[in-house]
Amino acid sequence: MGLTIAQKIIKEHLIEGEMVAGQEIALKIDQTLTQDATGTMAYLEFEAIGISRVKTELSVAYIDHNTLQSGFENADDHRYIQSVARKHGIRFSRPGNGICHQVHLERFGKPGKTLIGSDSHTPTGGGIGMLAFGAGGMDVAVAMGGGVYHITMPKMIKVNLTGKLSPWVSAKDVSLEILRILSVKGGVGYIIEWGGEGVKTLSVPERATITNMGTELGATTSIFPSDEATRAFLAAEGREEDYTPLESDPDAVYDRVIDIDLSSLEPLLACPHSPDNIKKASELSDMKVDQVCIGSCTNSSLRDMLRVAAILKGKKIHDSVSLSISPGSKQVLSMLADCGALTDMIAAGARILECACGPCIGMGFSPHSAGVSLRTFNRNFEGRSGTKDAQVYLVSPEIAAASSLTGYITDPRMLGDYPEITVPDAFKINDTAVLMPADENEAADVEVVRGPNIKPLPDARPLTDTITAPLTLKVGDNITTDHIMPAGAKILPYRSNIPYLSKFCFSVCDENFAERALLAGNSIIVGGSNYGQGSSREHAALVPLYLGVRIVVAKSFARIHVANLINTGILPLTFQNPDDYEKLTEGDELELCGLTEAIKTGEVTLTDKTNGEKIPLTCDFSERQIDMLLAGGLLKYTAGK
Repeated sequence: MGLTIAQKIIKEHLIEGEMVAGQEIALKIDQTLTQDATGTMAYLEFEAIGISRVKTELSVAYIDHNTLQSGFENADDHRYIQSVARKHGIRFSRPGNGICHQVHLERFGKPGKTLIGSDSHTPTGGGIGMLAFGAGGMDVAVAMGGGVYHITMPKMIKVNLTGKLSPWVSAKDVSLEILRILSVKGGVGYIIEWGGEGVKTLSVPERATITNMGTELGATTSIFPSDEATRAFLAAEGREEDYTPLESDPDAVYDRVIDIDLSSLEPLLACPHSPDNIKKASELSDMKVDQVCIGSCTNSSLRDMLRVAAILKGKKIHDSVSLSISPGSKQVLSMLADCGALTDMIAAGARILECACGPCIGMGFSPHSAGVSLRTFNRNFEGRSGTKDAQVYLVSPEIAAASSLTGYITDPRMLGDYPEITVPDAFKINDTAVLMPADENEAADVEVVRGPNIKPLPDARPLTDTITAPLTLKVGDNITTDHIMPAGAKILPYRSNIPYLSKFCFSVCDENFAERALLAGNSIIVGGSNYGQGSSREHAALVPLYLGVRIVVAKSFARIHVANLINTGILPLTFQNPDDYEKLTEGDELELCGLTEAIKTGEVTLTDKTNGEKIPLTCDFSERQIDMLLAGGLLKYTAGK
């Protein structure tokens, strides 16, 4: 039986376990990346492990999230990351050099390599044929130290593409179509491989848009073949020697096959407040638009930006619309300036923002109250934009540019002929904003600089046999890590200060939760289906840990978040019967006994001491995960080994 592309890479990197779906495996990791919203914690964790030099082929620290320096906090974090990177053998991408996924695709991604990053959209690297995973900072820290990365061996979905995209239809519409088919939960437990004759019509940046959005499906990762389009992209970046052809075997077996005819697609958008709330752009032509944001790791490539500039050229944005454009990298911005496209954008009335995540992470450019914002981003969760009652729609660059001109959601096909663009055969290479680390002889003299906002990690506690605690919060389905630990310009500067950050935990759901949890000492949270979807931010586990959360019980969990809970020593359990969720009420006193044995058998009983209910729960932990929980999390487990 033949192998899929992902299975081939897994086989080459397999250190522990067998390639049997559902079993835990351990992979050798070639490359890591971090960004500054999660990176400070990742490097504090790396330092705690006590290894002097990273063991990976390549590790890069990017500054792209917390670039708004309205106080000393972000600048201090950047200084810390730069110093720790220089000391420990990590390359440092300076603020303004670009978004981690865009820059990594341009300058460092290699087909056939493994990559993990402390950002959930690290699967963007699948567009160039990498096996790339989003992960918590602790997992990245362990990988940098030479440790393996553990995942549950996924099943495989093949998306078979035929035909070719019509004018005004883009890769973003492919992403939204697969979200329409599968939903935000439909990819859980799977790697999604894109193939078929239609793949040959897609460039690497277009493929990267699709693998980037695969994260919103809950997929373990997504991947494209490495072919002549990959070779051409790498050649344009001046590194054709990094090219390796990759394709699945003709007799590879998939657990599910989905067919999409690219020529049948039309412009789509995701309506508030979920990436899978899909409608056709033509159905919403009477929706007035207040704001348009173009950029993010999903749609900030040179190809995307040239298309936007061509649509805007010689025109003026509507008086009622505020338009921002964030090029994905310094390389993209420089080439836009050189060819005149940047001038066309500015002349049309666009505000050009820094090469960074910016509005996508709530770092500035929030909509006005109840405003309608069209964004070429990957998430439209409630409040993520920085405005709680904003109505955020996810769209392609074509819809975004067209709508900025008309003031209404606009099917871009209404604009007439599709403007032609030319993507150069060679890109402008300038890596001066990527700082190299000190060599091993100099590293001992490098001082790691910590500002006053950088606080120690919260102390995880080993699992006890009995836990008795109140149910301090009960939430519903599809709770995101943005709900658990919000981002935004007011909160992100405190990512390295867990005590202060804890004030905002679950504030989107319940403004009094943090105070209530602290008073309780120990507490339990109950959630619905797909608990913890979205960002890989381990703060969504570290902060509840600080607040005394010992257990989270849910109908089901998102992949990265459940790993982060175990990494921090919080016990994740699922309802054996999802209907039992209804039997628990916030404020009830709950008790779980015999846990040290129960987590081995997978059968746990929760007793609601308030109403007398006994509720069966389940878990399915590997031996390693059991040992981690008993030790008090990944860092204590690693230190013990």
